[in-house]
Amino acid sequence: MKPERLSHARRKEQTRERLYRAARTMFIEKGFAATSVEDIVEAAGYTRGAFYSNFRSKQDLLTELLRRDAAEAQQNVQAIPEDGGTPEQSTVCAIAHFVRSHRERECFPLWVEAYLLARRDSAFQERVHALRRETLLQVSAHIRTRLTESDHALPLRADALALGFVSLCDGMQLFNMCDPQGATDQSIQTMLAEFASSVLYRQPMEKNTADA
Repeated sequence: MKPERLSHARRKEQTRERLYRAARTMFIEKGFAATSVEDIVEAAGYTRGAFYSNFRSKQDLLTELLRRDAAEAQQNVQAIPEDGGTPEQSTVCAIAHFVRSHRERECFPLWVEAYLLARRDSAFQERVHALRRETLLQVSAHIRTRLTESDHALPLRADALALGFVSLCDGMQLFNMCDPQGATDQSIQTMLAEFASSVLYRQPMEKNTADA
């Protein structure tokens, strides 16, 4: 039986995907800055010409990697399980899922590199910020939905809560990279649960009688 003859578009798609997979592996193992185009094409079994016919630059390929990782993160937020307990118990369950999925993301060190690179490249900065905004919108929508369903009023705007929560989680993840013993999964989960409980479920401040 003769092998299936692939169309030009299909062959190009396969080439692009193999280059992407090779780059992802190399970026994670060596880091973005230490990986050259030659490293990528050698690992994928192609030439520099094949690379530049699919990607304009390493940054272009990194953007694609970050886009896919952000999409996966957004799917993880949407997949946070519902819990039939109290709002506080549901929050703990949601945070455990979020921390676990966040820790399993191999590409987090590349986000750190991307943020540093974005400081010196305004065009790349806008791409990175657009991806982060999409993730924050997903987390914000999830917070708003969860608290609406539990009849709790938002103590702050949902987008502000999302920014604080994601930034805190990223910070703990960065600390874990530097000191794994000092920031274990359990300590991160406990700290985030305490943060969520104190912020999301705090009692509204009583009005001053003089202002009544």
